[in-house]
Order: sequence, then C-alpha cells, then structure tokens
Amino acid sequence: MKKNHLVLSLVAVSVLSSACGGHPKQESTVSLSGAGATFPEPFYSMAFDTYSTQTSNTVSYGGIGSGGGVRNLKDEIVDFVGSDAFLSDEDMSEMKPVIHIPTCMGAVVLGYNLPGISELRLSGEVIADIYAGVITRWDDVRIMALNPLTRLPEKDIVPIHRSDGSGTTFVFTHYLSQVSEAWKTKYGASKSVDFPRGQAAKGNPGVAGLVSQTPYSIGYIGSEYALVQNIPMATLQNASGKFVEPTLNAISAAAKGDIPSDTRTMITNSPERDAYPISCFTWLIVYQEQNYADRSEDQAKAMVGLLKYMLSNSTQQSAHLVKYAPLPKSMVEISLENLKKITYNGKQILE
Repeated sequence: MKKNHLVLSLVAVSVLSSACGGHPKQESTVSLSGAGATFPEPFYSMAFDTYSTQTSNTVSYGGIGSGGGVRNLKDEIVDFVGSDAFLSDEDMSEMKPVIHIPTCMGAVVLGYNLPGISELRLSGEVIADIYAGVITRWDDVRIMALNPLTRLPEKDIVPIHRSDGSGTTFVFTHYLSQVSEAWKTKYGASKSVDFPRGQAAKGNPGVAGLVSQTPYSIGYIGSEYALVQNIPMATLQNASGKFVEPTLNAISAAAKGDIPSDTRTMITNSPERDAYPISCFTWLIVYQEQNYADRSEDQAKAMVGLLKYMLSNSTQQSAHLVKYAPLPKSMVEISLENLKKITYNGKQILE
C-alpha cells in the first residue's frame, strides 16, 4: 500500500502543481497536525505530501478513526480532524464553533471472501439482517433469491465490523437505518455500535485485512482499501431497485441535490437511479477561531491555506487517482465562502 501511495504522490506533484495559488500570506513555514478517519487517508496521504512539496509546510495525519480525531480536537491538541460523519448539534454544543470543509466523496463497500465466487448481489434489508444476526448463513433463501445463478456455500457468515469509533461505521449504520426499520429501532446510526455477532478490527485497513484472511466473511470498508487488497465487492440494490457497483460515476450521482450552507449532509440511499447507495462525503473540521492552545497566526494562515488547497480544482480532479470522487461544484463554492468565516483573534484570515 505504501508503494501505491508513493507512486500516486509522485504523479500528483505534476497534476497538482497549480493548486497552491492564493494561500493567505504567512511569514514562515509551519507544521500542521491532524487525526481522524482512515476512510480518506489514501487521498490525504497523496494531497498532503504534494501540499508540503509546494509550500514547505508539513502536514502530519494520524488515521485513528473519526471518534478519536474528534476527541483530539475537543482536547485542542490537533489543528484539524478528519471525519466521515459531520458533528451533531450535540457534539458542537460541547465545543467552540467549528467549520466543516468537505474534501472528497467516497463509498463504503461490502467486501466479501467467498472462495470461487466473484459476483454477489445484496440488498440493504439483507445486509441489515446479516449484521443484526437475523441472517447467519450464506445459503439463506433471501441471499439465494438475489443471486439465483450463483451456488452459495452452506457456510456460516462471518460479519466483520470496526472496533474503534468510526465515521465509516456511522455512514454504514446511517444507511442501514434508512433501509431497515428494525435496525433503526434497535441499533440506529452511530460511530460505535454494539454489533451482536462477528469479529472486530481497527480501522479500514484492519477490516480489509481481516476480510481477506477470513473465508466466508463480509465487511464494510472504504472502497480504496478493498481495491488495494483485491477484495471482491458486492453489487448493491439502490433505492430505485437498480443493482449498482461503487464506481466513481455512481458515487457522484448520489450527490445530486441541494447542499446546506454548513455542508452537513448525508447522501446514503439516494433516490437517484444510478447512485451507489452507500456513498458519502468526508470532511476536515477546524475551529472557526484559530487562536487556541498557543497556536500562532502563521499556523492559522497555513491551516486556511491547506483547506483552500484541498478545494482547488487541481486537487479535486486528482481524487480519482486513489479512487475517490471530486466534490460537486456547488459544494466547493459553499465551502470557499465558509473559509472566510475562519478568524484569528477575531480577524478574518482569508480575504
């Protein structure tokens, strides 16, 4: 995986060479640090490396899960958090005002390990019942009905889920809550869920690794991680009844519609005919007032510069290199306006 990211980073240097214009002026090079979601980490690894090459500022990022990243921001020990789940009103009531800046779009996929089977169709209701422990066998009549031409094994299903607080888990369970009333009532949507059965692993890399090593397993993971480990991904039935693969076009189709001014929105179970049903945005979240925990004004300017860089056309168009989809134009425009709300000592940073 490191080799893959190194090659992509080298390619991205030329692709993103024009992306750094227009940064707020700063007096010296600085270091920025963030933590959070593993879901967008391949894209961040590429983009942050290229940003550092262009500006001499350094950006370190720890993929510890969205839950851990949010705790670090609350404790004011990082400059930003990466999260696939926007902060709730309750979360924000416990913090200083924050700004959500979306960075790209991706898909949560159902990777599976079924020896000899390379195609699998699933519906949202079936997935919910697998993770709720209602469906426990691959030869269950409901799975066979979705796959009439496939000889499914007479084996127990091994569901794999996250052990850490995770935005990926939130996206996945948000989807399940929309397609299954039973799931919504008993488990709901959350970064951490008490799954009734299966095995747990930390981060998207951990879930992908466990699925690849465990015959007859299934796990929800970011699509890039399934691709890197060559894990087959199920084709899912969307809200219009169409079976859709997690292509970049299908992910982008899910983003059609109005975007709220704070960009906090979910696009799971989109009604669009060609949309992949577990598509999502992912965000970098920062404090609106950047003077906290002895941070310098140069750090604040560099943070705004990084956010503007992530929204630039060159950076957005590079997302496909690591199998993410660019943001819709309307979301970029709203986000660029939101950058103007970020201040240092009450003074607007981006003019």
